[in-house]
Amino acid sequence: MFTRMSNGFALAGSTWRVLVKDKHLLLFPFVSGFLFLLVMASFAVPLATLVDWKQFQQQLQQNNNRPPVWVYGVSFAFYFCTYFVIIFCNAALISCAVLRFHGETPRLSDGFRVAFARLPQIFAWALVSATVGLLLKVIENIHGKVGAIVARLLGSAWSIMTFFVVPVLVVEKTGPLAAVGQSVSLLRKTWGEALVGNMGLNFILSLLFIPVILLFHAGVVLLTKDMAAPGIALLVVAGIMFLIHMAVSSALHTIFLAALYQYAAEDRVPEGFDRAVMESAFARG
Repeated sequence: MFTRMSNGFALAGSTWRVLVKDKHLLLFPFVSGFLFLLVMASFAVPLATLVDWKQFQQQLQQNNNRPPVWVYGVSFAFYFCTYFVIIFCNAALISCAVLRFHGETPRLSDGFRVAFARLPQIFAWALVSATVGLLLKVIENIHGKVGAIVARLLGSAWSIMTFFVVPVLVVEKTGPLAAVGQSVSLLRKTWGEALVGNMGLNFILSLLFIPVILLFHAGVVLLTKDMAAPGIALLVVAGIMFLIHMAVSSALHTIFLAALYQYAAEDRVPEGFDRAVMESAFARG
């Protein structure tokens, strides 16, 4: 167990060094976040202006909190657009990470080029993800508290099963069903490393988040002491640091995912990662 934990932190450190070498990869999470906000706005504005929410609440009460049918259609569209944006940007980032692992120097255009080339696979996977998301929501709404628990368990199982789907789609160009099967197969080989590696990343990220918390707390304290200008300034800085932290977190987890995939699928140590650590991490006892 201690060896696995040590390997996990070493893998996390290697992932961090890859990101430091290619800082421009941080743009992909920012693009993903910006596009997500656009998707949110494109749904929120029409819903806020076209739906009579008082009448909607009355309908919910009359139907035992079950929403009308049109809500499921809107939810599916929202799920699809959201998943498509996230998967597209993750595919671009993974393609750049794979190029780095093969000794090349990736450019942002390389990532977007590969993502555009995988549009059929991304579209299909977004469709499957949106369908699963909607089905889980239906289960949650139909069965109340029990449904919420069941939906949460099924959602967690689905997330685990599909852990490697995006790198499989990017590298192997397979369809969604074949990608899920390959993801499950790879996960059997890398479950321990995925777990401890993510723990190592989360530990590093939690340390990086401490300054954000301190700045936010200091800003709130200053506001309560009628020091509005410096308090607002600190809150703005804390907000910017929070966005950067989210981008770093997303990039690190995606790069780590790509590294795990390459070693498990191709039996090749990604450039920037220590061979002894990788071989020890994936050793079969």
